[in-house]
Amino acid sequence: MTGFSDYDRYDALGLAELVRRREVRPLELVEEAITRIERHGRLNAVVQRLFDRARRVAAAPPEGPLSGVPYLVKDMVAHAGTPLTFANTLMQRLGHIPSESHEVIRRSEQAGLVVVGKTNASELGLLPTTEPALYGPTQNPWRLDRSPGGSSGGSAAAVAASLVPMAHGNDGGGSIRIPASACGVFGLKPSRGRNPGSAGEIPDGITAEHCLSRTVRDSAALLDVTRGPLPGDRWWAPPPARPFLAEVEAAPGSLRIAFATRDFRGRPAHPDCAAAVEQAALLCEELGHRVEPAAPAIDGERFNEAFLTLWVMLPAFLFKVIAAELRRRPGVGLIADLLGDERLVSMVGRLKVRRPFEPLTQKMVALGRGLTAADLWLAWWEMERAGRAMARFLTEHDLFLSPVLGSPPVPTGEITGQGDPQRLREKVIDYVGYTPICNTAGLPAMSVPLYWNAEGLPVGVHFVAPFGDEATLFRLAGQLERARPWRDRRPPLTS
Repeated sequence: MTGFSDYDRYDALGLAELVRRREVRPLELVEEAITRIERHGRLNAVVQRLFDRARRVAAAPPEGPLSGVPYLVKDMVAHAGTPLTFANTLMQRLGHIPSESHEVIRRSEQAGLVVVGKTNASELGLLPTTEPALYGPTQNPWRLDRSPGGSSGGSAAAVAASLVPMAHGNDGGGSIRIPASACGVFGLKPSRGRNPGSAGEIPDGITAEHCLSRTVRDSAALLDVTRGPLPGDRWWAPPPARPFLAEVEAAPGSLRIAFATRDFRGRPAHPDCAAAVEQAALLCEELGHRVEPAAPAIDGERFNEAFLTLWVMLPAFLFKVIAAELRRRPGVGLIADLLGDERLVSMVGRLKVRRPFEPLTQKMVALGRGLTAADLWLAWWEMERAGRAMARFLTEHDLFLSPVLGSPPVPTGEITGQGDPQRLREKVIDYVGYTPICNTAGLPAMSVPLYWNAEGLPVGVHFVAPFGDEATLFRLAGQLERARPWRDRRPPLTS
């Protein structure tokens, strides 16, 4: 079976339309995706290859708006029948294979998407780069010595390199928008409660599931098929007035857009990131929007400290989950003190994992153990204050425009789980100081690829909307895409 040579001329909806018109078979699309994944293996974007399974599904995919289109799922979410490792050595050795998919993935497959593999991520999704010890670093197709961002870096690199037209990502502090910026693709984080949750998720309401895509309309079409809560979900976003796909072609009107090039601590972004924002502001003004410099009154230092409290407690929580899993497996042993569970020390081991977690993760667990429930509540109180300030600001402005990142894509090895935790902490804050507020406040936000610097590296810009207002983001994104198209820009790797 041969592939489809015009594959990268089409986005996901375009490929699905060809399938509907019987101009191409789903299996041809899957074979082309497989060929591209194998050809560009040095990117290290796809870490689990599900080719035989994809071929079986492609023989008779479900009918839906995306029927027959190849898709990739980040290795940070349950996909029935495939290993879930969270890019962690111990989880890989445990061999956890979920029997049910996360509802977002299930709905994506019901819409016709064919999963051909799983993508790389940072360990436990903790870093804004993708260089786990388990799988090794993913490379940025625009420059192989640069990071594709993270934690959904494998998905972003795969989309940028045209391995697939779109790929799953999730975002707990910027993990869709950061790699979208670094790889020159479109990435939207939905509102809290827009997509359904899962009983197996961390119950903090911070992480949102969606995708990275080359075109705005693909992102909108996928959100149309995945949105809507399940019974028992803690958060529900208000239903949209009409399909998000319809918003992409709709005129946004004259929006009130505030913009800033400094983070919430008042520190300036890299000149390339500031230039990207300034050019985006000028473009918005040319399109008839009312643009002015302004920023919400948020104490960035206090917010960062609060978010870091949540950040270090995340792996401590996950260690307890893993320990509980191990207790259900008689005869399984490991370096149990890393999990802080003395009862595991006496267990006779069959699992031999010399370094079950990266040094940063272990350090974060140690820090997390020193924190109390009161510390966590105090952090939430501080993040709530910041979120309310942002929400008030967005009653006076329709959107807030800023950089996505504090600098262009960092070199590989700059931010990893192996370095000194204190120095790494400062690097992470400098790099991703713009995105986490949207997660803690539950606001929708997007990275739009409008700018490439003198080195040829993409630098995205960040738009934040009020809660539940993905429609305005899609309307503006569609207008920007028509005014300054990016879908045909290709990294050197694929030219």
